[in-house]
Formats: sequence, C-alpha cells, structure tokens
Amino acid sequence: MAKIPLSPYSLMFAPMEGITDEYYRNVIHELYPQWDTYSCDFLRVPNTNPYPQKHIEKHYGNQTLKNPLLKEKTIYQILTSPGAYTAETVQSISLLGIKWLDLNLGCPSKTVCKNKGGSYLLSEIDELEKIIKIIRENFAGTFSCKIRVGYKDDQNFLNILKMLENNGVDIIKIHARTRDQLYKGVANWDYVKKAVQSVNIPVVGNGDIWSTQDIERYFDYTNCHSIMLARSALKTPWLARLYKNQEIDSPQLRIKEIINYFTRFYQETHKQQNLVESSRIKRLKSVSRYIFEELPNSAQIKKEFLLSKSFSEQIERLQQAQQLISS
Repeated sequence: MAKIPLSPYSLMFAPMEGITDEYYRNVIHELYPQWDTYSCDFLRVPNTNPYPQKHIEKHYGNQTLKNPLLKEKTIYQILTSPGAYTAETVQSISLLGIKWLDLNLGCPSKTVCKNKGGSYLLSEIDELEKIIKIIRENFAGTFSCKIRVGYKDDQNFLNILKMLENNGVDIIKIHARTRDQLYKGVANWDYVKKAVQSVNIPVVGNGDIWSTQDIERYFDYTNCHSIMLARSALKTPWLARLYKNQEIDSPQLRIKEIINYFTRFYQETHKQQNLVESSRIKRLKSVSRYIFEELPNSAQIKKEFLLSKSFSEQIERLQQAQQLISS
C-alpha cells in the first residue's frame, strides 16, 4: 500500500481520447485543482516499431514533465495488444520518472477491439496476463488497470480481478458495464461493490456518477476507495470542487463557470502551434457535449453555441443566456 499515491475518497479526472491532452489538463488544473489526479488520453503501443523517446514525452506533455505538482498528479495511460512493443514503451515511460502507469482495458471502440486492444483483452485472459506481467516487470511505480466487467458478458469478472491482483496490479478501476453494453442503460454499481469484497487492493468506481449526491451514494453503497469521472467531468468540470467544498450547483453558477471555463480553454489553445481559429472553435465545441444540461432552455443555448462561428460570438451568446438566467 505504500506505493499507492491516492488517498481514500479521491476524485479522478478520467482519461478521454481526443480530450485530455496537455492543453486541456492545464486548464482543468488551473481552474479546478480539487481533482486528485488527471490522466493523458491513451498512447497506443505500436506493433511495427517502438516510438522514439520524444514521442513518448510529447504525448504526456513537456510542460507536465517540468512541473513537479502536475507530474505528481498526472497518470500515463497506454493501450496495447499482443505482439506490440509493450516492454520497450513501458521502459521509455519509466525513463521519464513517471510514477503512475495505467493500462486501458475498457475502450469499447470497434477499431481498438478489432486490433485486440482495450476491452477485447478481457475475453483473452491468458494473453492479458502475459501483457500484465510484461508491464509489471518493466515498471516499478504504481500500476493500475481500467477495465469493464467483461467483453460480451461478465462470466470472467471475478477471475479477471484475481488475475490482475495476483500479477502485481496495484489499483483496479472499474467501468461497471460490459464492452457490448457500450454506454447503454445505467452502470451497475453492484459490480464495484463485489470487486471491493473480492480483492485486497484499492478499487476505483466509474460510470454514471453525475452529481455530488451520486458521489456520496456511490461511496456509501460500494465502499470503493475512490471514484473516477469521465462524462460527468465533461458536464461539470468543477464537480470535484462542488463535492469537496460542499457547494451547491445552480443555473447561475453553471453559466458563470461555463463562460470562465471556455474563455480559459480558448486562451490555452493559442499555445498550440498552427491551430487556426476554426480549429480552436472546434476544440471548444468538442468539450461542450454535456455541459449545457441543467440550464434553463439548454437545447437552445447549446444550438446557438454550436452554430457560432467565432469565439466572440460564442461568448456573446453565453452572456445573453447568463442575463436571462440571472433575471
């Protein structure tokens, strides 16, 4: 347990492909440092040639590597498959002094699964065990796995948990759906509760935890060590602050935070080389999928935001909405 750099009841900002790059994480850390961990989106381990060291560094973020606090809080996630250059990639990551490595075993993408990565590996326990051993042999820091409860069904759920624990995995993060369920229905918290009772390492819960009330109920019901949030973190990036400071969300607070959040993110995208205005606007829209929910007339606000062709127009629309909400 001495290796676990995670206090009980921590809130983790989940890795999300195409979202949680270094620029985005900088904004979250600056505005909402109440999150206990962040994570880069997964690095796909290659099957042809190992990545050069500079590519490994760039994916994690050069600014992050130079900032002791950010580096301490930021997890390096990889996605690999049988026959890939897993050992070489993990060794390169270790050279950076990374303290926490996470293996993505939850991605349900058809392309990823077709190439025997992500949640597909939950259907091939022997192959998965070989990969786990390779990573554990080449990485001395905290090693976690993010899993679903199975690929097509949950028949091997407990066997997978025990295999991970027995091969040196330090933390198991569970999205409580099978791969075939994708994001349908509601994640079943009973799986996380059962996992807590079945293994002697920390279990992190994930899936359909949208509010501070959900967080409280989740901890009480599952007795899990910590919680990782993905879609709810996109919907409410300030959720960790609400929970830890016992704040109450409201339409007035939400619209104020949205304006502040988008403004800061737009400023951060300026640091990305060769990113033209239209691409910066596209980046803003990419993180807006859930954020307008809970606002009065949310569908109209979202529509006008997505139709805006400049940042100034986006902010003008949001400020108009703010005036109506505050009146």
